[in-house]
Amino acid sequence: MNRDSFNGIARGAFVLSIVMFGCAGLEVRDAASLLVPRFQRSEVLGFVAGFGTTFAAVPDLIAMLKRRSSKGMNPTMAGIMGVFQIVWIYYGLLIGSRPVIVWNMIAVVINFLSVGAYFRFARREKNQAVA
Repeated sequence: MNRDSFNGIARGAFVLSIVMFGCAGLEVRDAASLLVPRFQRSEVLGFVAGFGTTFAAVPDLIAMLKRRSSKGMNPTMAGIMGVFQIVWIYYGLLIGSRPVIVWNMIAVVINFLSVGAYFRFARREKNQAVA
């Protein structure tokens, strides 16, 4: 038996053991953060992860503002994202998660600015094409 097939069997056995015997001993226990003791580690991780996903749309917004053009922007996508970010805010309120609430509120504002800039530039481009 070669090494690759042994590794595959070992991985399969590991996954099978988790499925058969559960994950009760594998869960990560949440504790107070060492950086900010009044927050749980999960909240600190949520703030870090939320920062990345929230500001992922900013480069497109900046590029659109620099170009002063709506080209390359899909307002439907931003609109759909905005609607579901509002749902995420509600979910954050239901579960009492500060990171979910804060980052999605910021993301809604970013999406609102993106859609607003799109329609402003699209209207201006349409008026220039007609003239």
